[in-house]
Parts: sequence; C-alpha cells; structure tokens
Amino acid sequence: MDNKFIKKIEIINYKCFDNFKADGFKRVNLISGKNNVGKTAFMEACYLNIHSNTSYALAGIMTSRYQIDLFYQLMQEVSIKYVYKFLKDESIKFIENQIITNIDNTIIQYNENECFDHKIDNSIIFIDTLKSSKNSLEQYYSKIIENKLEGQIDALVNQFDTSLDSFRIISSEPKCSSTLDGKFRSLNEFGDGLHKYITFICLLLSSQNTTVFIDEIDVGIHYSQFDNLWKLFMEISKKQNIQIFATTHSKECIESYNRVSQKLNDTDTVYFEIGKNKNTKELFMRNLDNEQLNYELTHQGRYRGE
Repeated sequence: MDNKFIKKIEIINYKCFDNFKADGFKRVNLISGKNNVGKTAFMEACYLNIHSNTSYALAGIMTSRYQIDLFYQLMQEVSIKYVYKFLKDESIKFIENQIITNIDNTIIQYNENECFDHKIDNSIIFIDTLKSSKNSLEQYYSKIIENKLEGQIDALVNQFDTSLDSFRIISSEPKCSSTLDGKFRSLNEFGDGLHKYITFICLLLSSQNTTVFIDEIDVGIHYSQFDNLWKLFMEISKKQNIQIFATTHSKECIESYNRVSQKLNDTDTVYFEIGKNKNTKELFMRNLDNEQLNYELTHQGRYRGE
C-alpha cells in the first residue's frame, strides 16, 4: 500500500463519536453498519465536517492570506491522520501545528512527524451521491479531454451499457450516443444511475494521488451493475494511486465488493463495520479481510452490525 494513504483516524467528541480510533485502512475501504450508527458522521468528520464538494466554506472564515495558505497546506498534510476535539469558545486560533475554528469548535491538528513530503499534491474529494453535480462532472471531464482519455471513457461506458458507445459534453450538455443510431442524447434521458457511473469514471480518470470519500456509494446504481462499479473503482484507483472511502448499507453492494475483490485478487481492499459496544455504548470499528468477509457473508454472519 502506498505510504501516502490514510492509515489511521481518530475522532474525539464529534456527534456520536466520543473517543473513536480506527486503523488498518488500505487503498479501497468499504464501511457499513446499522442505520444511524454513524457512517455519515464518520465521513463528515473525515472531510473536516464540511458536507460539500469544496473546502472554501471553511477557508472563507479566515481573515488573512497567511491563514488561508496555512489551511490549504494542512488540508494536504493532514491526510495521514485526523484528530478532532471540541472547545467551549468560538474562535479562530493558530497555535503551532493546529487550527482551531468556530466550525463546530473543531481543532484540525497536524503532526509534522507523521506527514509526507510537502510538495506532493494530495487532494481530498467528497462525493455526495444523493446530489448530482453537473459542475463537478464538467470539471472532471475537462481534465479527461486535456489528457486525451476519451477512448477510455467510451470503453467503460459501453461496459456499463452495451447499447451506448461514447460520452461527450457538447455545448455544456452531458450526452451519450447510442450504438443503434449513433445519435447523441442528453444524459438526463438515461437516468441517475448512468449519470453517477459516468461521474465516477471521470473523477477516477482525472485524479491522481487523491483521497476520495463517497457516502452511500450504491445510491442510484442498480444492483446488477455493482460488479462493474467495484471493478471500476478497484482497477483505476490502483492505477491512479487513489484511496477510496465508501459507505453502504446494501447487502448486495457488500457481496459485490467482496466478490470483485477476490476475483481481482486485490489485497489492498478492506471491509469495515461500525458497531456499538453494548456496555459502554461507545462506537468501534472492526475490519474484515476478503476471506473473513466471505466467511461472514456465506455463513450469515454479523457483518453489518446485526
């Protein structure tokens, strides 16, 4: 596994997390558990408690160029470890290697000894699958055109639906062409599933050395396409050096994740279950490798916190 990937995460006093620690993260991480156990809260915390696609909302509260530069520097360097603590006051302070903001009184703490080379470009992307973003798709697609990767998009789109042969953004309108008549039609005519799948394709092909958080990855995707979805993520994330964090509560999605991981013999994948200690009520996270998860799935085990 690339040593620039997130290896461990600590969350202290954020929503349902009191004193939470988890480690063992690899390149592709799938997270599940009971409804309302804290999957989305976990993802929010990992994305600095900003439920959006950019970090400008947090940077916007800072008052100086130095503060903004420092924030973006930390956004890159904090990708090895996250520590979140709460304060009683509502203020913005800069104390050596940490930022204290008034966004839910959160400290973003950066440990210089655990960081990689400052010059490495390592961004953080959060995808909310409940909301489709035309602007995000156009942004990813422009990088595809710049790198002349249109052929790869077309092959992956055809893999998803053999009746389609290409995808283009024409006059700011996302469109797909049919193998039957060659005509381009608006992407809106094909449903949310294809739109999300193409967004994922463009995101992965246009990104490198990136950490991507995807909440409820299965939303809008038909279960029959889960194998194509995971094959896409596992193969391209390996090629592009992308670390994936995704959540789901779908049994079919978990089964597909395990099936594709085993078929590809991908040892850089790991499944996590968020659960709650019955005695202390504290949340914990356990991980299962491919063989362990396969055993739980085939023996009706407790792999989703049941």
